[in-house]
Amino acid sequence: MLSDNRFVKDSLELNLFFLRIMKEHMVFIAASLTPRDSNYRLFADKVKSRLEDLLKRSIRISNGIISNEVKTSGELVTNYTLSAEKKTEFYTGAHINTDITEQEIKLIKGDFPKVNVTPYIDKEINAINNSIIALLKEIILFKKKLKDDVLSCKMFTTAYPTMINHLLEEATLYLSIIERIQRKEQVNIAKEVLSQENFWNHIMEEHSEFIRGMLDPSEDKLIEIAEKFHEKFKSLVNKGSNIHENLKALEELTRESLEATKNIVNFKKQGTEGILSCKIKSIILPLLSDHVLREANHYVRLLNSFNKSL
Repeated sequence: MLSDNRFVKDSLELNLFFLRIMKEHMVFIAASLTPRDSNYRLFADKVKSRLEDLLKRSIRISNGIISNEVKTSGELVTNYTLSAEKKTEFYTGAHINTDITEQEIKLIKGDFPKVNVTPYIDKEINAINNSIIALLKEIILFKKKLKDDVLSCKMFTTAYPTMINHLLEEATLYLSIIERIQRKEQVNIAKEVLSQENFWNHIMEEHSEFIRGMLDPSEDKLIEIAEKFHEKFKSLVNKGSNIHENLKALEELTRESLEATKNIVNFKKQGTEGILSCKIKSIILPLLSDHVLREANHYVRLLNSFNKSL
């Protein structure tokens, strides 16, 4: 069973990363819809506001509790996030609360009062988690409905059906982890490492596909690089599915995954810089480029922690 300190720390670190990911999903969904489906856009905007409120509450009580590894990983915000939000707001007309990003930058710098784990904090985290769990269930139903409507040709979006499913998979993972934390469950490290690596290698594989497909056809070199990353992570997914908790093979997979993910982080950084400076031709929103970079940064941190635990 998780200790109170570990429960609070694990909850905050998870929520600071995933609440931002979930709220950005709502921005991407809303931006992909046609004017006909204003009801979907309205729901996405309302969900985004609720996620932002939960993220603000989490930021306020995180300093002194979350690890320096999380603070410095680049998974919460990057040097590009604020600019990416402002440009995406300009391009889409969506309202994006950039004050939250500025607060997270302050959190990373340690500019908030430090908080200690107390029964009060434990109680607040419990309430936040319960609110997130309830909201995630709504989000999952919304994304399933969106996916079903697109696949049955009842509506059109500019998002690939595979991308909609990708957003659904991330929400489902978040729900499964936070529910387990809320029950204060301990985990089997080997099983956790393997399942996480299989999931995130699959996510990195799909990121490569999306980047490849959203680049302008004239961007031959970048498309070729994205295809190579797609093939690399596809091979890692296949390798992971055949390990079955063989520790030596798992250690090798972790090392190989870490090298590949560090490489795709560099590719995504260059891509984000190129999109923000208007030097790369694509239909990739600046915030989406920063979004997938943060997810890769998150995975690098996880892989580093897995290396220590194996």
